[in-house]
Amino acid sequence: MSSRTCRFALALGVVSLFAWAPAAVAQPYPAKPIRIVVPFPAGGIADIYARIIGNRLTETWAQPVVIENRTGAGGNIAAELVAKSPPDGYSLVMGSLGTHAVNVTLFSKLPYDPVRDFAPIAQVLEAESLLVVHPSVPVQSVPELIAHARTFPGKLTFASAGMGTASHLAGELFKSMAKLEMTHVPYKGNVPAITDLLAGQTSLIFATMPTVLPHAKAGKLRALATIGAVRSAAAPELPTVAEAALPGFEVTNWIGLFAPAGTSAEIVHRLNAEVMRLMQSPEIQARTLGEGARSSPNTPEQFSAFVKAEIAKWAPVVRASGARAD
Repeated sequence: MSSRTCRFALALGVVSLFAWAPAAVAQPYPAKPIRIVVPFPAGGIADIYARIIGNRLTETWAQPVVIENRTGAGGNIAAELVAKSPPDGYSLVMGSLGTHAVNVTLFSKLPYDPVRDFAPIAQVLEAESLLVVHPSVPVQSVPELIAHARTFPGKLTFASAGMGTASHLAGELFKSMAKLEMTHVPYKGNVPAITDLLAGQTSLIFATMPTVLPHAKAGKLRALATIGAVRSAAAPELPTVAEAALPGFEVTNWIGLFAPAGTSAEIVHRLNAEVMRLMQSPEIQARTLGEGARSSPNTPEQFSAFVKAEIAKWAPVVRASGARAD
């Protein structure tokens, strides 16, 4: 073969390669496994629903969805990991009130920006929570708890799922509004916090209903009140903290799915559609209502506006409580 022929063949090959490359790169999403990073240990509500969503996506798209629990720093480790991942739709995080609304005020140096560094996909659910005490605490109501705490300043300990979580914020808000002293004991998630509470290592916790209501019904913990704006359909006999003793007291936890900023709108909306289809199914709706949670249809744009509003809502509350994580 002459040198001219060789050069022509080589040039033709290069042209063919470049002509083929876009088709090869532009594979339909998803073309490989997806991971959902959860900032809390297995067994908590964020982990449970990440796995439910992961199973649904695996069945629908025939691609594995791997759940990766990365705990620590009030959820910041997991959030930062995904914020700095490639914006290709293959790394997602199950964010929460803590990671995407409270921590920006609670921590003086947050390693990510909850708005700038993420593409919100969908708010998965809002979870109602309970104030529960260990049976050794000699109280039967919220007013009695407040009176006991004032009689024995600093004796009571409140557990939380970690710095900046809804359970931490609820405890700080309770202390501030009731004008009492309690010692905060942070854990790496609700599950270890509740485990120690059941063992009597701490006095009380403000925790999501699915994680503590079964223990209260079994008599292992004593439920005093719900901490939302209205009574819960899952436990209608319990008053809210607001109606029992502290008007205006309200804390609602939520979880939602986020991708790194820069993820294409097509991928974000496709993920939103699948998550909403699952969360609005009769089976999941019945489950969430029975667990004291609720899920409503929402778009990525609506979820984005919600996150910004939550940051603005909780910033003055965190500052007023005096809580700091560093």
